[in-house]
Amino acid sequence: MKGGRLPPVCTLSICNCGPVTVIVFSVPRNKKDRAPQETPRETWLRIMGLGAGLVLAAFLLWSSLGTEDGVTEVLAHRGEVLAGRFIEVPCSEDYDGHRRFEGCTPRKCGRGVTDIVITREEAQRMRSIAEKGLSLGGSDGGASILDLHSGALSVGKHFVNLYRYFGDKTQNIFSEEDFQLYRDVRQKVQLTIAKSFGISVSSLYLTKPTFFSRMNSSEARTAHDEYWHAHVDKVTYGSFDYTSLLYLSDYLEDFGGGRFVFMEEGANKTVEPRAGRVSFFTSGSENLHRVEKVHWGTRYAITIAFTCNPDHSIEDPAFT
Repeated sequence: MKGGRLPPVCTLSICNCGPVTVIVFSVPRNKKDRAPQETPRETWLRIMGLGAGLVLAAFLLWSSLGTEDGVTEVLAHRGEVLAGRFIEVPCSEDYDGHRRFEGCTPRKCGRGVTDIVITREEAQRMRSIAEKGLSLGGSDGGASILDLHSGALSVGKHFVNLYRYFGDKTQNIFSEEDFQLYRDVRQKVQLTIAKSFGISVSSLYLTKPTFFSRMNSSEARTAHDEYWHAHVDKVTYGSFDYTSLLYLSDYLEDFGGGRFVFMEEGANKTVEPRAGRVSFFTSGSENLHRVEKVHWGTRYAITIAFTCNPDHSIEDPAFT
Protein backbone atom coordinates (compact mmCIF):
# COMPACT_ATOMS: atom_id res chain seq x y z
CA MET A 1 0.00 0.00 0.00
CA LYS A 2 2.69 2.47 -0.98
CA GLY A 3 1.60 6.06 -1.02
CA GLY A 4 -1.58 5.13 0.87
CA ARG A 5 -3.28 3.91 -2.32
CA LEU A 6 -5.63 0.94 -2.09
CA PRO A 7 -5.63 -1.71 -4.85
CA PRO A 8 -8.92 -1.94 -6.73
CA VAL A 9 -11.45 -4.49 -5.63
CA CYS A 10 -12.19 -5.36 -9.25
CA THR A 11 -11.86 -3.95 -12.71
CA LEU A 12 -14.35 -4.00 -15.60
CA SER A 13 -13.36 -3.99 -19.25
CA ILE A 14 -15.68 -4.08 -22.25
CA CYS A 15 -14.60 -5.34 -25.67
CA ASN A 16 -16.96 -4.70 -28.59
CA CYS A 17 -15.56 -7.49 -30.76
CA GLY A 18 -17.55 -7.42 -33.99
CA PRO A 19 -21.03 -8.80 -33.38
CA VAL A 20 -20.14 -9.95 -29.83
CA THR A 21 -19.54 -7.74 -26.80
CA VAL A 22 -17.29 -9.32 -24.16
CA ILE A 23 -17.34 -8.22 -20.53
CA VAL A 24 -14.27 -9.11 -18.46
CA PHE A 25 -14.11 -8.81 -14.68
CA SER A 26 -10.70 -9.00 -12.99
CA VAL A 27 -10.60 -9.78 -9.26
CA PRO A 28 -7.37 -9.87 -7.16
CA ARG A 29 -6.59 -13.37 -5.94
CA ASN A 30 -3.97 -12.77 -3.22
CA LYS A 31 -5.23 -12.11 0.28
CA LYS A 32 -2.65 -9.38 0.83
CA ASP A 33 -4.11 -7.51 -2.13
CA ARG A 34 -7.64 -7.47 -0.77
CA ALA A 35 -9.14 -4.11 0.08
CA PRO A 36 -10.56 -3.32 3.51
CA GLN A 37 -14.26 -3.98 4.04
CA GLU A 38 -16.38 -1.52 2.07
CA THR A 39 -18.71 0.99 3.60
CA PRO A 40 -22.39 0.84 2.47
CA ARG A 41 -21.79 3.95 0.35
CA GLU A 42 -18.78 2.36 -1.38
CA THR A 43 -20.78 -0.83 -2.00
CA TRP A 44 -23.61 1.20 -3.54
CA LEU A 45 -21.20 3.11 -5.79
CA ARG A 46 -19.54 -0.11 -6.91
CA ILE A 47 -22.89 -1.73 -7.75
CA MET A 48 -23.97 1.36 -9.66
CA GLY A 49 -20.70 1.34 -11.59
CA LEU A 50 -21.06 -2.31 -12.50
CA GLY A 51 -24.69 -1.73 -13.49
CA ALA A 52 -23.68 1.12 -15.78
CA GLY A 53 -21.04 -1.13 -17.31
CA LEU A 54 -23.59 -3.85 -17.99
CA VAL A 55 -25.97 -1.33 -19.56
CA LEU A 56 -23.16 -0.06 -21.78
CA ALA A 57 -22.22 -3.61 -22.76
CA ALA A 58 -25.84 -4.42 -23.61
CA PHE A 59 -26.09 -1.27 -25.72
CA LEU A 60 -22.90 -2.12 -27.62
CA LEU A 61 -24.17 -5.64 -28.24
CA TRP A 62 -27.54 -4.37 -29.43
CA SER A 63 -25.83 -1.85 -31.69
CA SER A 64 -23.55 -4.43 -33.27
CA LEU A 65 -26.43 -6.81 -33.98
CA GLY A 66 -28.97 -4.17 -34.96
CA THR A 67 -26.80 -2.60 -37.62
CA GLU A 68 -26.10 -5.88 -39.44
CA ASP A 69 -28.66 -5.13 -42.12
CA GLY A 70 -29.56 -1.55 -41.23
CA VAL A 71 -33.27 -2.34 -40.92
CA THR A 72 -35.03 0.44 -39.07
CA GLU A 73 -38.67 0.04 -40.10
CA VAL A 74 -40.94 -2.86 -41.00
CA LEU A 75 -43.05 -1.99 -44.02
CA ALA A 76 -45.19 -5.12 -43.65
CA HIS A 77 -45.27 -7.36 -40.56
CA ARG A 78 -45.92 -11.07 -40.93
CA GLY A 79 -48.93 -10.87 -38.62
CA GLU A 80 -50.66 -8.09 -40.57
CA VAL A 81 -53.26 -8.69 -43.25
CA LEU A 82 -52.89 -5.71 -45.55
CA ALA A 83 -55.59 -4.66 -47.98
CA GLY A 84 -52.94 -2.50 -49.56
CA ARG A 85 -50.01 -0.35 -48.51
CA PHE A 86 -48.22 1.85 -51.03
CA ILE A 87 -45.28 4.21 -50.68
CA GLU A 88 -44.43 6.55 -53.55
CA VAL A 89 -40.75 7.38 -54.08
CA PRO A 90 -38.97 9.59 -56.65
CA CYS A 91 -38.09 7.75 -59.86
CA SER A 92 -34.44 7.16 -60.67
CA GLU A 93 -32.83 7.93 -64.02
CA ASP A 94 -32.44 4.25 -64.89
CA TYR A 95 -35.37 4.33 -67.30
CA ASP A 96 -33.82 7.13 -69.38
CA GLY A 97 -31.31 4.73 -70.90
CA HIS A 98 -34.05 2.54 -72.33
CA ARG A 99 -36.78 3.02 -74.88
CA ARG A 100 -39.73 4.74 -73.25
CA PHE A 101 -43.34 3.64 -73.70
CA GLU A 102 -45.77 6.43 -72.94
CA GLY A 103 -48.40 5.43 -70.44
CA CYS A 104 -46.33 2.53 -69.15
CA THR A 105 -42.66 3.41 -68.49
CA PRO A 106 -42.63 4.49 -64.83
CA ARG A 107 -43.23 8.15 -64.10
CA LYS A 108 -44.85 7.33 -60.79
CA CYS A 109 -42.46 5.13 -58.82
CA GLY A 110 -42.87 3.34 -55.54
CA ARG A 111 -43.44 0.07 -53.72
CA GLY A 112 -46.55 -1.70 -52.46
CA VAL A 113 -47.68 -4.69 -50.44
CA THR A 114 -51.03 -6.47 -50.38
CA ASP A 115 -52.39 -9.63 -48.77
CA ILE A 116 -55.81 -9.76 -50.44
CA VAL A 117 -54.98 -10.37 -54.10
CA ILE A 118 -53.79 -13.98 -53.75
CA THR A 119 -55.35 -16.27 -51.16
CA ARG A 120 -53.28 -18.41 -48.84
CA GLU A 121 -54.86 -21.48 -50.46
CA GLU A 122 -53.68 -20.30 -53.87
CA ALA A 123 -50.23 -19.63 -52.41
CA GLN A 124 -50.11 -23.16 -51.00
CA ARG A 125 -50.99 -24.60 -54.41
CA MET A 126 -48.32 -22.45 -56.06
CA ARG A 127 -45.81 -23.69 -53.51
CA SER A 128 -46.82 -27.25 -54.39
CA ILE A 129 -45.92 -26.53 -58.04
CA ALA A 130 -42.50 -25.27 -56.92
CA GLU A 131 -41.93 -28.29 -54.68
CA LYS A 132 -42.86 -30.73 -57.43
CA GLY A 133 -40.57 -29.09 -59.97
CA LEU A 134 -37.66 -28.69 -57.58
CA SER A 135 -37.98 -32.32 -56.52
CA LEU A 136 -36.34 -33.09 -59.88
CA GLY A 137 -33.19 -31.22 -58.92
CA GLY A 138 -32.11 -28.47 -56.57
CA SER A 139 -28.92 -26.53 -55.98
CA ASP A 140 -26.06 -27.82 -53.84
CA GLY A 141 -26.04 -24.36 -52.29
CA GLY A 142 -28.70 -22.28 -50.57
CA ALA A 143 -30.69 -21.05 -53.59
CA SER A 144 -32.59 -23.14 -56.14
CA ILE A 145 -34.43 -21.84 -59.20
CA LEU A 146 -37.35 -23.22 -61.22
CA ASP A 147 -38.38 -21.30 -64.34
CA LEU A 148 -41.42 -22.86 -66.02
CA HIS A 149 -41.05 -20.53 -69.03
CA SER A 150 -37.51 -21.35 -70.11
CA GLY A 151 -37.35 -24.67 -68.30
CA ALA A 152 -34.32 -23.59 -66.24
CA LEU A 153 -33.87 -25.77 -63.14
CA SER A 154 -31.05 -25.76 -60.59
CA VAL A 155 -29.30 -29.12 -60.42
CA GLY A 156 -26.19 -29.33 -58.27
CA LYS A 157 -23.91 -26.47 -59.29
CA HIS A 158 -25.50 -26.03 -62.72
CA PHE A 159 -28.79 -25.43 -64.55
CA VAL A 160 -30.58 -27.79 -66.89
CA ASN A 161 -33.61 -27.43 -69.13
CA LEU A 162 -36.12 -29.56 -67.29
CA TYR A 163 -38.29 -30.08 -70.39
CA ARG A 164 -35.37 -31.45 -72.39
CA TYR A 165 -33.56 -33.18 -69.54
CA PHE A 166 -36.59 -34.99 -68.11
CA GLY A 167 -38.78 -35.09 -71.22
CA ASP A 168 -42.20 -36.68 -70.77
CA LYS A 169 -41.55 -37.20 -67.07
CA THR A 170 -42.59 -33.58 -66.47
CA GLN A 171 -46.15 -34.47 -67.51
CA ASN A 172 -46.27 -36.85 -64.56
CA ILE A 173 -45.05 -34.05 -62.29
CA PHE A 174 -47.25 -31.13 -63.37
CA SER A 175 -50.89 -30.89 -64.45
CA GLU A 176 -52.97 -28.58 -66.63
CA GLU A 177 -54.54 -27.27 -63.41
CA ASP A 178 -51.07 -26.21 -62.22
CA PHE A 179 -50.46 -24.12 -65.32
CA GLN A 180 -53.96 -22.63 -65.22
CA LEU A 181 -53.40 -21.53 -61.62
CA TYR A 182 -50.06 -20.05 -62.64
CA ARG A 183 -51.77 -17.97 -65.35
CA ASP A 184 -54.54 -16.85 -63.00
CA VAL A 185 -52.05 -15.72 -60.36
CA ARG A 186 -49.98 -13.85 -62.94
CA GLN A 187 -53.05 -12.02 -64.23
CA LYS A 188 -54.12 -10.96 -60.72
CA VAL A 189 -50.67 -9.62 -59.92
CA GLN A 190 -50.48 -7.81 -63.27
CA LEU A 191 -53.83 -6.13 -62.63
CA THR A 192 -52.73 -5.07 -59.13
CA ILE A 193 -49.57 -3.43 -60.50
CA ALA A 194 -51.49 -1.65 -63.27
CA LYS A 195 -54.05 -0.23 -60.85
CA SER A 196 -51.44 0.84 -58.29
CA PHE A 197 -49.34 2.74 -60.82
CA GLY A 198 -52.22 4.08 -62.90
CA ILE A 199 -51.34 2.37 -66.16
CA SER A 200 -53.27 0.18 -68.57
CA VAL A 201 -53.01 -3.52 -67.83
CA SER A 202 -52.72 -4.17 -71.57
CA SER A 203 -49.51 -2.10 -71.70
CA LEU A 204 -47.74 -4.52 -69.35
CA TYR A 205 -46.08 -7.67 -70.64
CA LEU A 206 -44.71 -10.61 -68.72
CA THR A 207 -40.93 -10.75 -69.09
CA LYS A 208 -38.01 -12.99 -68.18
CA PRO A 209 -36.78 -14.18 -65.86
CA THR A 210 -39.96 -15.07 -64.00
CA PHE A 211 -39.22 -17.95 -61.65
CA PHE A 212 -39.79 -19.85 -58.42
CA SER A 213 -37.08 -19.64 -55.78
CA ARG A 214 -36.29 -21.91 -52.85
CA MET A 215 -33.82 -20.61 -50.29
CA ASN A 216 -32.33 -22.27 -47.22
CA SER A 217 -29.32 -21.93 -44.94
CA SER A 218 -27.00 -24.22 -46.93
CA GLU A 219 -23.57 -22.78 -47.68
CA ALA A 220 -23.25 -21.13 -51.08
CA ARG A 221 -21.48 -23.28 -53.65
CA THR A 222 -21.58 -20.90 -56.62
CA ALA A 223 -22.25 -17.21 -57.22
CA HIS A 224 -25.86 -18.15 -58.08
CA ASP A 225 -26.36 -19.19 -54.45
CA GLU A 226 -25.39 -15.76 -53.11
CA TYR A 227 -28.86 -14.28 -53.22
CA TRP A 228 -28.29 -11.80 -50.38
CA HIS A 229 -26.37 -9.10 -52.30
CA ALA A 230 -28.02 -5.72 -52.89
CA HIS A 231 -29.04 -5.10 -56.48
CA VAL A 232 -31.25 -3.10 -58.84
CA ASP A 233 -33.52 -5.14 -61.10
CA LYS A 234 -33.47 -2.64 -63.97
CA VAL A 235 -29.67 -2.77 -63.97
CA THR A 236 -29.48 -6.56 -63.62
CA TYR A 237 -32.29 -7.25 -66.11
CA GLY A 238 -32.75 -4.37 -68.53
CA SER A 239 -36.22 -5.55 -69.56
CA PHE A 240 -37.68 -5.16 -66.05
CA ASP A 241 -39.93 -2.15 -65.44
CA TYR A 242 -42.10 -3.54 -62.63
CA THR A 243 -41.11 -6.35 -60.28
CA SER A 244 -43.35 -8.44 -58.04
CA LEU A 245 -42.83 -11.22 -55.55
CA LEU A 246 -45.47 -13.61 -54.32
CA TYR A 247 -44.43 -15.23 -51.06
CA LEU A 248 -45.31 -18.89 -50.63
CA SER A 249 -44.16 -19.48 -47.04
CA ASP A 250 -44.29 -17.69 -43.69
CA TYR A 251 -41.50 -15.79 -41.96
CA LEU A 252 -40.72 -17.24 -38.49
CA GLU A 253 -42.96 -20.25 -39.09
CA ASP A 254 -41.34 -21.86 -42.12
CA PHE A 255 -37.99 -20.08 -41.96
CA GLY A 256 -35.91 -17.51 -40.11
CA GLY A 257 -34.06 -14.63 -41.76
CA GLY A 258 -34.97 -14.20 -45.43
CA ARG A 259 -36.79 -10.90 -45.09
CA PHE A 260 -36.95 -8.60 -48.13
CA VAL A 261 -35.17 -5.29 -47.55
CA PHE A 262 -35.61 -2.05 -49.48
CA MET A 263 -32.31 -0.27 -48.87
CA GLU A 264 -32.38 3.40 -48.01
CA GLU A 265 -29.68 5.30 -46.19
CA GLY A 266 -30.59 5.31 -42.52
CA ALA A 267 -34.15 4.15 -43.15
CA ASN A 268 -34.28 0.68 -44.66
CA LYS A 269 -37.73 -0.84 -45.06
CA THR A 270 -38.31 -4.56 -44.66
CA VAL A 271 -41.11 -6.84 -45.80
CA GLU A 272 -41.72 -9.97 -43.72
CA PRO A 273 -42.88 -12.76 -46.03
CA ARG A 274 -46.32 -14.24 -45.51
CA ALA A 275 -47.88 -16.91 -47.75
CA GLY A 276 -50.12 -15.10 -50.24
CA ARG A 277 -48.45 -11.72 -49.72
CA VAL A 278 -47.59 -9.80 -52.90
CA SER A 279 -44.80 -7.23 -52.81
CA PHE A 280 -44.40 -5.11 -55.94
CA PHE A 281 -42.31 -2.13 -57.00
CA THR A 282 -40.82 -0.20 -59.89
CA SER A 283 -37.59 -1.86 -60.94
CA GLY A 284 -35.14 1.07 -60.96
CA SER A 285 -32.52 2.26 -58.46
CA GLU A 286 -35.23 3.92 -56.41
CA ASN A 287 -35.88 0.40 -55.13
CA LEU A 288 -32.41 -0.95 -54.41
CA HIS A 289 -33.02 -4.12 -52.43
CA ARG A 290 -31.68 -7.37 -51.03
CA VAL A 291 -32.86 -10.52 -49.27
CA GLU A 292 -31.47 -11.41 -45.87
CA LYS A 293 -29.71 -14.74 -45.52
CA VAL A 294 -32.03 -17.54 -44.47
CA HIS A 295 -30.86 -18.83 -41.07
CA TRP A 296 -33.11 -21.88 -40.79
CA GLY A 297 -35.97 -23.56 -42.62
CA THR A 298 -36.95 -23.05 -46.25
CA ARG A 299 -38.26 -19.90 -47.95
CA TYR A 300 -40.39 -20.21 -51.12
CA ALA A 301 -41.39 -17.37 -53.41
CA ILE A 302 -42.04 -16.59 -57.06
CA THR A 303 -40.69 -13.53 -58.85
CA ILE A 304 -43.05 -12.24 -61.55
CA ALA A 305 -41.60 -9.48 -63.71
CA PHE A 306 -43.24 -7.13 -66.20
CA THR A 307 -41.94 -4.95 -69.00
CA CYS A 308 -43.40 -2.13 -71.07
CA ASN A 309 -41.50 -3.28 -74.16
CA PRO A 310 -43.43 -5.89 -76.17
CA ASP A 311 -40.14 -7.00 -77.76
CA HIS A 312 -39.12 -8.38 -74.34
CA SER A 313 -42.41 -10.14 -73.62
CA ILE A 314 -42.74 -13.87 -72.93
CA GLU A 315 -45.75 -16.15 -73.02
CA ASP A 316 -47.28 -17.99 -70.10
CA PRO A 317 -45.94 -21.53 -69.74
CA ALA A 318 -48.15 -24.20 -71.27
CA PHE A 319 -48.77 -27.80 -70.31
CA THR A 320 -47.85 -29.91 -73.35
